Amino acid sequence: MSGHGHDHTHPHDHAHDHSHDHAHDADRWKHDGVRVIPADNLDTNVPSTKGMDRAAAINFARVGAQKLWAGTVSIQPDAKTGAHHHGHLESVIYVVKGKARMRWGEALQFTAEAGPGDFIFVPPYVPHQEINASRDEVLECVLVRSDGEAVAINIDIEPVEKPETVLWVDPTHPDGAVKK
Repeated sequence: MSGHGHDHTHPHDHAHDHSHDHAHDADRWKHDGVRVIPADNLDTNVPSTKGMDRAAAINFARVGAQKLWAGTVSIQPDAKTGAHHHGHLESVIYVVKGKARMRWGEALQFTAEAGPGDFIFVPPYVPHQEINASRDEVLECVLVRSDGEAVAINIDIEPVEKPETVLWVDPTHPDGAVKK
């Protein structure tokens, strides 16, 4: 019976030590805790490309993010990528303004469109093509990916919609994702 009582006090002592640690963590988390990145404080000091403006909000360099990249992408009317996939990365695109068209599949035979408020999920290794489906409205999106590194593997598929006007370039499409 006394052994049971001892076991009961031990977790209490441990819990007490834990709360002491939290008090100590409060100072550490003051500057390494939650971060707000204001809209006017995004990092636009990234390579720019005709037809596309991008800005980093969350990455390792800015806030120490280990497993995520997030930022905004503004894509000019009729901009398109070539066929590609992003390796092991998962991507989420949130459409703020405009109309996005996605094509995917071994022959880019599947298509779907997304408008303001819609989310697009692109699984790893899925061949796809991103398109601004509007000829006159800028497409504004938020892009989140599951790693800090940029991965874009170009695929030799003839896109249904050829990227001959303006290339869609963002952190995972640094070269417009068109086969060189």
